[in-house]
Order: sequence, then structure tokens, then C-alpha cells
Amino acid sequence: MQTLTSVDALRRAVNKARKAGKTIGFVPTMGNLHEGHLQLLRRAKHLTDCVVVSIFVNPLQFGANEDLDAYPRTLASDKEKLFAEGANFLFAPSVDEMYPEGMQPQTRVSVPRITDTLCGAVRPGHFTGVATVVSKLFNMVQPDVAVFGEKDFQQLMVIRKMVSDLCMPIDVVSVATVRETDGLAMSSRNNFLSSKERRVAPRLHRILQDYREAIANGFDDYQHLEKHALEDLLLTGFQPDYVSIRDAETLDPITPDTEAIVILAAARLGRTRLIDNVTLTLNPSADWGMLATN
Repeated sequence: MQTLTSVDALRRAVNKARKAGKTIGFVPTMGNLHEGHLQLLRRAKHLTDCVVVSIFVNPLQFGANEDLDAYPRTLASDKEKLFAEGANFLFAPSVDEMYPEGMQPQTRVSVPRITDTLCGAVRPGHFTGVATVVSKLFNMVQPDVAVFGEKDFQQLMVIRKMVSDLCMPIDVVSVATVRETDGLAMSSRNNFLSSKERRVAPRLHRILQDYREAIANGFDDYQHLEKHALEDLLLTGFQPDYVSIRDAETLDPITPDTEAIVILAAARLGRTRLIDNVTLTLNPSADWGMLATN
């Protein structure tokens, strides 16, 4: 595995692989790698000949009172994991390499409408930061395939819309949420949980599963379900940002035409913000791909 820190070196390496007839896969990360990230890498390796993994903690997607400085940075152990899994290239740029003129004058990519709700409403500017850095990375790597996890469901949809709207020739592939044995979605932020909080955290997924089962059994008063899910989270010790039941294809409210539902939640446990989601296909004969696996 070759570690690259400059855009020029990255482009030379990827162009050499492409000229050799290899297809390029890409997995963008912020590091502190866990099994969820490695599953993305394995999927990219299965689909392409040469895989680039990026590690960059992107300041542009963090708000003023968020955990940018505290975000875990574990480059040495991350390199060991990527080497063991057979990544071809690690791109680990500095902030100056990514934003040579600073972040203030940086051109930004804004994906409308879909970013105005859920995490976009709670974290203003977050998805603009995400779309901007992913757009830059896509232009640097120019992959054939990019792989993202389904835990960040709204982010995945934002990236897919950006790729579609900007006519980027990239196949965006998703991988089902990877969970601990007790159901907690794997996340670098889980490291912030105290031992007591870690015992409570899996309850977020179980509550979402309970309400998915209620919908599967025919309960369709979605506002009622959302209200009670919020109450359940509060009683369990969470401080919820939201629980929302949406159309899984659009993130719009449920309509009679909705064929797949996603229940999304974000909640704080102590100082740690957790997100999760579960999905339900209302039309069992439909081939929903990623929606069948959550």
C-alpha cells in the first residue's frame, strides 16, 4: 500500500493504474477505522481493481460547537488495518492540501432541499461541508465506484443526488450498516461513550426496530409513532434531536405511493451524538437493493 499526501502524487498514482486498464474504487473516510469502514473497503475491492481510501477529518463539515478537535485521529493503526485488507493507496492530505487558500474563500457545493431536514436542520452547513469535500475528493481520485455506508442514510442520499445532478460518472454503492453484537451501529464516535453510556447505546437501535415492527403490523399513524419513539428515547436516557419516518427513496413524508420507509433517529447520549436508521419495504415484490438489508 502506498501512502500519498499530495493531490499531484495521488493523480499520478491513479492515472498510472488507470492506464494499466484498472478500474478505480474509492472509500472516503475520516479515519479511526473500524469494521464498518473495512467492509466498505472489501466491497470496493470486490467491484474494482484498484482501491483508494482517503483519511481526512474535514473541518468544513463541523459546526462551531462540535467535536472537530476531539475527533479521534489514529493514522498509524489505520494504516495497519488498510495494509492488512489490501488497499492499494491511502490518501491522507493535510488541511492545507485540501484547502490551500483556506476554508473561507473555498467554493462550496450545496445540495438543495434534501439537506434542509433531519441532520441538515440540526447541523446547519454540515451537508454543504460534506458535499464540498466529497466533490473535491471525487475530482482528485476520479473513481469508477465510490462506496458509502448506510448508517449515514441522509448523507448517502445527498451524495447520490450530487453525483446525479452534477453528471459525475461515478457509481455510488452502499453497504449495510455494520453493528456490534448488541446492535449498536459501529461509529468512530462510539469511542466517546462512557462504560455506562455504552450499555445504554444499543437501545437506540432496538427502539427503531420496535417501531418498524409496529408499521409492519399495520400501524400507520406515523406522527403518533414518532412522538412515542421520542418519549421512549428520553425515558431511556437519550436527548433526541429527532425521530422521523420518511419515504426511503426521497426522504419526503410518507404518501400513499410510498413503497419503502426509513425510520431515522439522531440522539445524544452524554456528549456523544449517535445516528441510526432502519428500513421497511411496503411492497415485498419490489427490488429495493440497499433497503432490504437494514
